Amino acid sequence: MRSGAKMMEGSSKRKLIPCKGLGRFLKEQRSRLYIIRRCVVMLLCWQD
Repeated sequence: MRSGAKMMEGSSKRKLIPCKGLGRFLKEQRSRLYIIRRCVVMLLCWQD
């Protein structure tokens, strides 16, 4: 129980996201992750 409380303290330092903007935030993060993943794949597959 104590370790869980400490974890909550550490995560509370992040800025809080209102429930309304949560969907938009998650969609933005998912699209950002998709772009980064595509770039990494492109760099790994790049051949001169």
